[in-house]
Amino acid sequence: MLRGVKRLLPGEAKGCISMNSMTTLVPLGGSFVEPPQLPRPTTFEQLAALPDECLDVATGAGLIARDTYATLDVDQVLRRFDDLAAPLVARGLSAMPTEDQADAVSQYLYDVLGFRGNERDYYDPKNSLLPDVLMRKLGIPITLALVYCEVARRAGVRARGISFPGHFLVRIDPPGHDDAPVIVDPFFNGRRLDEAGLVKLLERASPSQKLAMREHLAPAAPRTILVRMLINLKWIHATRGDFARALLALDRIISLTPDSVPALRERGMLAARLGLVESARADLARLLELVPQVPDAVSIRQRLEELRARASVLN
Repeated sequence: MLRGVKRLLPGEAKGCISMNSMTTLVPLGGSFVEPPQLPRPTTFEQLAALPDECLDVATGAGLIARDTYATLDVDQVLRRFDDLAAPLVARGLSAMPTEDQADAVSQYLYDVLGFRGNERDYYDPKNSLLPDVLMRKLGIPITLALVYCEVARRAGVRARGISFPGHFLVRIDPPGHDDAPVIVDPFFNGRRLDEAGLVKLLERASPSQKLAMREHLAPAAPRTILVRMLINLKWIHATRGDFARALLALDRIISLTPDSVPALRERGMLAARLGLVESARADLARLLELVPQVPDAVSIRQRLEELRARASVLN
């Protein structure tokens, strides 16, 4: 396999082609279609503006990390996946039964390379930053799922992320459509999960209500994965009192989902707390424009009046 070129899985169409590095960008979730040729985005705003079918989760994760490491070479981080996958590429995994594919990737990543879930310090922000995950071989479910999928797909395994409630998972689909996918837990050594294990996870995530299993096993869209990564980071920064970084994570979330009412509300309130009056006013006004009858509309309008008064004093 040529260095720097992701291997396409049998039967899959090409992804978006980077005209800068000629790396094939294959989406982690959703259907595989023939998108236009586009240059690799160099900023998060450029990436967020791409059509859904051209969003690459690994590139997005690299750009998120560059908010922490300003001089980070995202292309170099992504090439690391080629190096990690190289020993698997010649093993012919695509011809194996799906369960054997899962076992081979999991054994390689966890037993040979030493990746593992960071149970000791789960809320360390480095667990959510791709270059740190690759260097330390520690992560949380969603970042370890990213590593798992990127390495597996280069070896011919159709692995995609699942935005399962409370615990991100990976599904491996067989070449045909008759067999069931295999579900693995990227946090706990890539163990395969049967129906009983999935039910246990679902009940733990929502003990007070019954959730339909099938709807939570669909591959997650790349935009959904990136938003979930950013929500984790935002929460971690906020609980540590680093509100500036929490605000930046919210900026990234809104770049991906401009009309997200919860994100606009949270960013508006946080901006107000940080004294960013005009930004807070813009977000809360936009929220009311999108949903005029939002349940807390009265308190939001009251907050807007307070912000207007603050702005007039500042001016």
